[in-house]
Amino acid sequence: MGRWICCLCSRVADSLMLLLVLALSCNPSTAATASPSAPHSKPSYSFGRTFLGLDKCNACIGTSICKKFFKEEIRFDTWLSSHLKLPPSYLLSYSGNYTDDAKSWRLVDITRLTSKYRHDRADKRICTSLLKTKTCSLERALRRTQRFQKWLRAKRLTPDLVQGLSSPMLRCPSQRLLDRIVRRYAEVPDAGSIYMDHLTDRDKLRLLYTLSVNSHPILLQQIFPDVEGWPFPRYLGSCGRLVVSASTRPLRDFYGAAPDVAADLALQLLAVLRSMGTNDLNYFFYFTHVDAGTFGVFSNGHLFIRDASMLGIIDKEEVGSQLIDGQQEYKDIFSCLTVDCQSAFVSCNSIREKHSLVMVCQELLPKLLKGKFLQPVQEKIDSFLQHCADGLADDQGVNEAVAELAEILKPLRSCDSRFAYRYPDCKYSDKY
Repeated sequence: MGRWICCLCSRVADSLMLLLVLALSCNPSTAATASPSAPHSKPSYSFGRTFLGLDKCNACIGTSICKKFFKEEIRFDTWLSSHLKLPPSYLLSYSGNYTDDAKSWRLVDITRLTSKYRHDRADKRICTSLLKTKTCSLERALRRTQRFQKWLRAKRLTPDLVQGLSSPMLRCPSQRLLDRIVRRYAEVPDAGSIYMDHLTDRDKLRLLYTLSVNSHPILLQQIFPDVEGWPFPRYLGSCGRLVVSASTRPLRDFYGAAPDVAADLALQLLAVLRSMGTNDLNYFFYFTHVDAGTFGVFSNGHLFIRDASMLGIIDKEEVGSQLIDGQQEYKDIFSCLTVDCQSAFVSCNSIREKHSLVMVCQELLPKLLKGKFLQPVQEKIDSFLQHCADGLADDQGVNEAVAELAEILKPLRSCDSRFAYRYPDCKYSDKY
């Protein structure tokens, strides 16, 4: 009898223990400590290598800012949404937000050096012309070219290595300019030398590809940075075939601005052109084309060159050592990645001091200043613009003409907080 009671007690104890285990497993608080919960799914961009252009590297611009994209520290559009969606890939530029601490965000411009259509057409041209196939490894194809093989052997970037490239910046190259490009190339971790020893084969291909497609990112923070006083927005980095830089509003957005704002922007525009012609480094910058998107304005009212792709450079210190125009007839696949291979080069000898000013007077200043002021001031401005658009009389009269227009515009601008880039300095300076 005692043995039966003992057995019954043992079974009851086992049953109670089983019930206790089941109860613990059903309790949410204890279950959470017993086993890890399912990971919380965080919405994120469905970044594809194709959208960024990483699938085409190393025939791309760079990878210095890719981590920012994948960590969602760069987001598209001007709003911060939890439902993250990529914009259409066919657009040439995008508005975005950039952060270093995930708390404060600032606006940036995310751009392609050329349209995705042109990129795709150029990629197809590389495969069909070099390997006779419709699709191929772009890197393998470009590595086989005579030009890139010369780049691989070269210790220094010399004018013969860039001759025939379509970039206006390289139509009249000097050794001093090319050394500056290599020394300040921002897509490599160890720049600083004029020799290309610190560039890997991959780096050389990326630099050559960028110079062949569009020299805009090279001109920005890399060789003429804003921190040294050059009128370019800050270069933040590249990923695949996308470039990220500080955000500016295009000048076209200000065509309907108030008269004092228009006068201020026109004065800044004239100052930029003057600095492009005369600067401490003795480089002469000129535009081969200008439009409403060439210049941009920061939120503080400061005007910068927004698109440097159509900017040419002549080195005043090494004019005699630059390639003569006849030598630039050499062309290869790198010469026509984004332009017609039959396009003629602009002669270096044909560029005059008034070149950029005349284009700005024809395309931009009339849209910015027409009908903004009372007579007789408006009449004087219109007369100058017409004289300038007609080509001015001679090169010697350019500086005088710019100074004359500047004197008309100076009294027409205001000094208040709308012009943060010069306020409150303008209250205490005769300069303004």
